[in-house]
Amino acid sequence: MAKKSGLLTTVADAFSEVAQTVNSPRPYVEIGQLVRACRLLSPLLSSLGVFKFAEKEFSAKVDDLAEAAKSVHTLESLLDSDIRKNCEKDSNSHSRNLVRVKRSVDMLKIMFEQILARGGNSIIGPVSTAYKQVFAPYHGWLIRTGVSAAMITLPTKAQLLRNLNEDEATANVQMQKYVTASASVLQYIDKLFHSRRSGNELLGMV
Repeated sequence: MAKKSGLLTTVADAFSEVAQTVNSPRPYVEIGQLVRACRLLSPLLSSLGVFKFAEKEFSAKVDDLAEAAKSVHTLESLLDSDIRKNCEKDSNSHSRNLVRVKRSVDMLKIMFEQILARGGNSIIGPVSTAYKQVFAPYHGWLIRTGVSAAMITLPTKAQLLRNLNEDEATANVQMQKYVTASASVLQYIDKLFHSRRSGNELLGMV
């Protein structure tokens, strides 16, 4: 009986599919496709324990993008629709929620890069580096301190892989696959924002 695919494998495959559209001759990202890939990240964030608070917010923002997909189909049309309505800077606009979703995708990318580069069984260093680069600049002192104190509760790499139904050999391959695919998707989203009015400001908002 064939072994069921682990969560990392499923996540890496989903983001590779999104990356294929980004790397096509006419790049685009369907909101629904990105939503399906991002929903797979929720249990991964939960498995880190310290980021359960982020997982709840992340899921809510992904749900908002799913709602947006009922009226617009691509990330490009989502941004343009918000800009047309002059609501892109509103606290819960689809555009700002896309930025928040993007940060979680980026944090996991950096975490996996660090795990692959450092080796070893502890993921405290990789997770701490990813948090400091992506989320810490937007969090107040209280949240930063709480996250730092909670790092000690993180699972080991071996425990994490067991929770994700992965073994060491396949996990490293799938982490790199996710890193490569998500980098293409994140770069595409950044370009969308940079090419539009208020885009740079939106990327820097909490």
